[in-house]
Amino acid sequence: MTGWFQTRVLAPGVFVTLEPAVHPMFRASIVTILGRDRDLQFDFGCGLLALRPALPLGAKPVIAVASHAHVDHIGGFHEFADRLGHASEATGFAGQPGVETFADEFRDWPDPVSHPPEPGWSIADWTLRPAALTVTLAEGDRIDLGDRQFTVLHLPGHSPGGIGLLDEVGGLFLTGDAIYDDEILDELPGASIPDYLRTMERLRGIDFRLAIGGHGPEMSRPRLIAIAEDYLWRRG
Repeated sequence: MTGWFQTRVLAPGVFVTLEPAVHPMFRASIVTILGRDRDLQFDFGCGLLALRPALPLGAKPVIAVASHAHVDHIGGFHEFADRLGHASEATGFAGQPGVETFADEFRDWPDPVSHPPEPGWSIADWTLRPAALTVTLAEGDRIDLGDRQFTVLHLPGHSPGGIGLLDEVGGLFLTGDAIYDDEILDELPGASIPDYLRTMERLRGIDFRLAIGGHGPEMSRPRLIAIAEDYLWRRG
């Protein structure tokens, strides 16, 4: 798809959408998984333009899951009726101002977009829409699409309630910002290096075929392990 959003097909029923004009610091992966009975939408961009019409979703019910409550992952979250995320970041999802979401930091960022999403648009007029959770997720919860099942993994470090979703059978791992192939941000307000160290140690032992991170390119298991081990060497 051309325009504000650009979508790539990674595998049958697996799509990644980006906002190429958004500053790289806030350009996050928006992942769509089509299932037999339900579809999964994982993360939601910055909310500068309506997201849902641009996504490759059909008529089936959609389970919307946010990896965490930072602005670049929940901008379009409010467009979905069933909103799932970790309870520890519930206030951020619900619209609590400040470092729960970094919405003010995005608004004040130098050149947050390379061009506006539509004529007459201004970042000064943009507001992150609240998107209170309708269901809270915890470690070990399951998300069933009919032909795919994902297990919720609580992976704190980047944020207190960061989660990933693992399809053990299909070998697909949606990591959010727990790990990604780019500079790991672990000194933000709300981040925790000790938590990140435990998460990185755990990530080394997870079996999968393909990982889609919250930012950067997709990762093979050897690449993810290399990123985790580099972090453990630098911070441990």
